[in-house]
Amino acid sequence: MDFQALLISIANFGSYFGLSLLFVIIFIFVYSFLTPHDEWKLIKNDQNTAASIGLGGAIIGFSIALGGAATNSVSFIDFATWGLVALIAQSLAFAMVRFIFMPKIVARIVANEVSAGIILAAISLAVGVLNSACMSY
Repeated sequence: MDFQALLISIANFGSYFGLSLLFVIIFIFVYSFLTPHDEWKLIKNDQNTAASIGLGGAIIGFSIALGGAATNSVSFIDFATWGLVALIAQSLAFAMVRFIFMPKIVARIVANEVSAGIILAAISLAVGVLNSACMSY
């Protein structure tokens, strides 16, 4: 590989990685907006393990999906588009848990029920893996 090709590769890495970090930050804000409880307060002030597990699983699940988008994208715009799709899919996963499968999930997280945090994280991870696998041509 010549020096010019190396520089182009490094620039591509930087742009994909930078957008990935931006997407993760946006996801955390969107996810926190969608949840009626304040994860950061629960985690930082109350040392709430359930909230930490649930949010951590959501971030990892989203990152798995985002990794699939980066791996399978054919251009930077394609990556950005699939990153947005991943964000929407992961947000819908939380909504499904909250409104369909476990309507009391929020109260259980606030009450620091670790089992609720674990199942929320597991669902987020599962959706992230499936989301990533489906992002292929």
